[in-house]
Amino acid sequence: MSIINTGLLTKGLRSEFLNRLGSVQTYFQDWATRIASTADRETYRWLGTVPQMREWGDGRLARGMRTESYSVENLKYEATLEVDRDEIADDQTGQIRIRIAELAERAATHKDYLIAQLLINGETSGFDSYDGVSFFNDAHVSGDSGSQDNKLTATAANKDDPTVEEFKAALKAAIGAMLGLKDDRGQPMSMSATGLACIVPTSMYFTALEAVNATVVQQTTNVLQGAARVVAFPWLTDLSKWYLIKTDGVIRPFIFQDREPIEFTALTEASDEGFRREKFLFGVRARYRVAYGYWQYAMRSDFVES
Repeated sequence: MSIINTGLLTKGLRSEFLNRLGSVQTYFQDWATRIASTADRETYRWLGTVPQMREWGDGRLARGMRTESYSVENLKYEATLEVDRDEIADDQTGQIRIRIAELAERAATHKDYLIAQLLINGETSGFDSYDGVSFFNDAHVSGDSGSQDNKLTATAANKDDPTVEEFKAALKAAIGAMLGLKDDRGQPMSMSATGLACIVPTSMYFTALEAVNATVVQQTTNVLQGAARVVAFPWLTDLSKWYLIKTDGVIRPFIFQDREPIEFTALTEASDEGFRREKFLFGVRARYRVAYGYWQYAMRSDFVES
């Protein structure tokens, strides 16, 4: 069988897959600190351990790693398309090529999807940060930090449809709370209100955009103009909850533990599947893990009805 006229040779498909993979807009690279992984799991004992500068005095005062330990195991992911040999032979409209492009889009946005799951489940027991409690919690304690809260509530007449002014008030409260958080040495975590992003459900997108970008809100100068980037995340299904994260720290709210990058492979006519079943397989594979980083750089805000 000749498939030259279809242009669906494996080499060409791999090139198209990789080109599409690199062109898809994703957010994980801005929201997560990339850690190159060299084993099946990585252990993080350095989160929250960096001391403040001090006067030299009698000499150096070395601070060791904290006893808190956060171990993250890499996971393997895959997605595979099965295509009948006759479909390839008859394909003159590029439909299979389109499916490969969609496969690339799904592979590219998978880490964003994983971050969405961490956000959604972040206040659930078992979805813990490095201090041993749920990522969004009202009783974070580490070293000399004291009890701290990154699980906020805000009021709205309609919790699933806040007004611009209500969102603006919630954003001011979230920024203020984030700036007040401390590390395990009792030192401020956030030195400035920079690199902020509001992650909102799609229903809240235009409200958040106006709250952040409008010059005037309710005939009053908008002091929050340009304070944060707004991102609509379609995986967020709770319409009353949104998230504020800080993305310009060395360690960000999430960790992308990169073990093996996405690869595209194919089993075509020369394979056992192609010969026996006349099925061609096109698939992607990768090993990595997306996990929690600094909870101090993430706030969950939940609107409740007043």
